[in-house]
Amino acid sequence: MRVTVDLTKCNAYANCLMEAPEVFDLDGETGLVTVLQEQPPDELRARVEAAARVCPVQAIAVEG
Repeated sequence: MRVTVDLTKCNAYANCLMEAPEVFDLDGETGLVTVLQEQPPDELRARVEAAARVCPVQAIAVEG
């Protein structure tokens, strides 16, 4: 699985952090989401997919 965030869409709602804090964080300078693990382990798949679903601007892509 590969996780990416479209920073042109991200509005820093941080919903993804609530779902998968091991994978997402907020950049202190820009306030936008950063991906801590671009290829998280499969045991985090459900949480990463939930993070993508709850993103109000659909900025998160999960591939593979």
